[in-house]
Amino acid sequence: MNAFSSPPPTVAVLGIGMMGFPMARRLCEAGLTVHAWNRSRDKTERLQPFGAHVHDTPAQAVAQADIVITLLQDGLAVEDVLFHQSAAHGLRPGSLVVDMSSIQPRQARDHAARLAALQVRHLDAPVSGGTVGAEAGTLAIMAGGRAADFERAQPVLALLGRATHVGPTGAGQLAKLANQMIVGITIGAVAEALLLCEKGGADMGKVRQAIAGGFADSRILQVHGQRMVERDFDKRAAIAVQLKDMRNALSTAQEIGFDAPITALFEQLFADAVDHGLAELDHSGLFVELASRNGLC
Repeated sequence: MNAFSSPPPTVAVLGIGMMGFPMARRLCEAGLTVHAWNRSRDKTERLQPFGAHVHDTPAQAVAQADIVITLLQDGLAVEDVLFHQSAAHGLRPGSLVVDMSSIQPRQARDHAARLAALQVRHLDAPVSGGTVGAEAGTLAIMAGGRAADFERAQPVLALLGRATHVGPTGAGQLAKLANQMIVGITIGAVAEALLLCEKGGADMGKVRQAIAGGFADSRILQVHGQRMVERDFDKRAAIAVQLKDMRNALSTAQEIGFDAPITALFEQLFADAVDHGLAELDHSGLFVELASRNGLC
């Protein structure tokens, strides 16, 4: 158990989806007082057996919170919940918003500035590790913002995974974009390599085993490569979400004058997959798009 100041912070979680539910449940199971809101109330009610307080509006959920965690679809959703559904105005001065959604760095900086005007602190702290990491409390958490705010949030974040302070506001989102660039590009590389082997007559599963442990080994080869071998593309992280992240990376690159040709290539491949009806497959399902191009479906 992680040590908290006395008394421990009251936490609100806004967004009880595939990631938000297991993360909020972990906070409940650690003994924290948790207030929860989701656009669809039935998703939030799943937390009641674990002791969470369920609310009908974001403003109600944050009213008693010391720390507010947001886990929402994108930057526009975060802006809507915080500033248009009045969550920000329901926050107490001195409270801390930890936005664990994946959004653009410029959006994170804008949200932080607007919250500061209300005397509310802000961290952008997106995560990597998927639902498996959320369930196990082993997420990689990339945090941007003031060091003092990171230290304040750290006991709560430690219940969810391994948190690293990577720089000022927006830096957490930059780190997440880097993560998603590497994930998306590596999924494509693994899929294309395994399909080449299958097309040439090799056993794709045996090839994956053969190259494991060498320089080509990776978490993507181990986990997503096995999904490709088994043709298991049930959604854990959707192709549509991966495409959003690649586009956020390209948008940020354009803003700062950075050329990202490899990311641009894979953005187009994921976009093609969406156009071909694969949006809700797991992002390892880029394999299906590449297989189709090679007559291997």
